[in-house]
Amino acid sequence: MICITVYKNREQDYTAFRCMGHAGYAVSGEDIVCAAVSVLVINTINSVEQLVSDRFRLVTDADTGLIDFSLKEGYSEHSLLLLRSLVLGLQGIQKNYGKKYVSLTFEEV
Repeated sequence: MICITVYKNREQDYTAFRCMGHAGYAVSGEDIVCAAVSVLVINTINSVEQLVSDRFRLVTDADTGLIDFSLKEGYSEHSLLLLRSLVLGLQGIQKNYGKKYVSLTFEEV
């Protein structure tokens, strides 16, 4: 299962996420759920970096499937929009494939 925790601040803005695990929907290389989540997550990070240029912290571990991302102080509305778009896409994957493969939780920080 891919476990994703999305962190929001007091203003309810999404400012960070932690994604870990593998979906287990199919064998490695054919797992469309894992691929879909990976594309959304990596595209969001790349978009923040290349299109918005906001500063962020990123920790990854390919063996565990860990991607830990957080915006640094001074982030823009553009980055917040990209993170809202990520959440929308992840909710769609969870709705279509089920909580058995994607766990999505929200925490206030």
